Amino acid sequence: MTNSIPTLSLIVNTYQKPRHLSLVLESIVLQQHVAGHMEVIVTDDGSTDETPAIVAAYAATAPFPVRLITQPHDGFRLAQVRNRGARIATGDFLLFLDGDCILPRDHVAAYLGRRRPGTAQLGYCARLPKEALSSLVPGRLGAIDLVSLAPRAERRLLAQRHRKAAWHSLVRHPSKPRLAGGNFGVWRADFQRVNGFDERFVGWGQEDDDLGLRLRSSGVRLESILDRTFSLHVWHPSDPSATARWRDGANVTYFLRRGRLAFCRQGLVPRPVESVLWGLPDDLRTTALGGPLAHLLAGARHARPGEPCEIDIVIRPGNGRFLRPAECRLVLALQGSGGDWWLHRRADRIQMISPNLSHTRCLDTLSDLLSHVG
Repeated sequence: MTNSIPTLSLIVNTYQKPRHLSLVLESIVLQQHVAGHMEVIVTDDGSTDETPAIVAAYAATAPFPVRLITQPHDGFRLAQVRNRGARIATGDFLLFLDGDCILPRDHVAAYLGRRRPGTAQLGYCARLPKEALSSLVPGRLGAIDLVSLAPRAERRLLAQRHRKAAWHSLVRHPSKPRLAGGNFGVWRADFQRVNGFDERFVGWGQEDDDLGLRLRSSGVRLESILDRTFSLHVWHPSDPSATARWRDGANVTYFLRRGRLAFCRQGLVPRPVESVLWGLPDDLRTTALGGPLAHLLAGARHARPGEPCEIDIVIRPGNGRFLRPAECRLVLALQGSGGDWWLHRRADRIQMISPNLSHTRCLDTLSDLLSHVG
């Protein structure tokens, strides 16, 4: 094992799949041309099986550092468990991998060769059939050409996915190619710039799509690496929290929200409201909601009219307009204050508040709202 500072941190998430993890770690040990350039961080969502012993065994013999970090299991928290791995990573480049996906021998080298400033590399997996399990025996992967196990139909799908991704990158599509969290690489500085995965995603799905959108809005270009490499997904029964259609997932409503902050509120570091750059009305204290809002945001950063901000606020009733480029546009309106069609059309979120609330209750309502915006 080398003590040099690694170039790349390979972050492997796992939960209660010891045999799959053993295969994945073996495929990582077999990687070519990476000795001295890589560290491996296994980030575990609270497994109660032999996962620690498996990681310890590979850490004792691998030609690079292998570490384990774990947390108590409290439901499916993939965003949180990946962030925990990223927090302790020391490499300049992060490569994320699901703990049920094995790697061809040149996989990591392909990512190292494709890195470019301002870009993230998007991979994907070929799904191996259940019958392939008999060929995958821990301790014997070195004798197998893993790529040959991928069904021809899967390889065709990956080639098609790469062509579509290349086209979407060329035309600068606003939301494609999509980022799949089980196999992608990103510069650590770019990952930190958007505050990592949004940990409000709890349960299956969409935390990776959300990260891709926020990376793109921060100026990172997403590019496919599927013409060079792909991972191989080892069959296992479906996770009970997974849905047949992504639109049926528990996180869809939050994912489809408008007004997405690039630097999310609950990620690598928690962000209090004071850390957000707010755009506030000039006549803030002269409106019914202005006093409580000014109290809550007394220590916050404020943008001047015309300056970009993260969240721009207009209060109704009032004559305010959105005055700044913003990632999220929020209208606070007293019920019965009347509507402004043009203003509401531009808003990402409209929050109606009862005029009968006491000052204390109004503070509580606004505080709860601000804690969930973005």
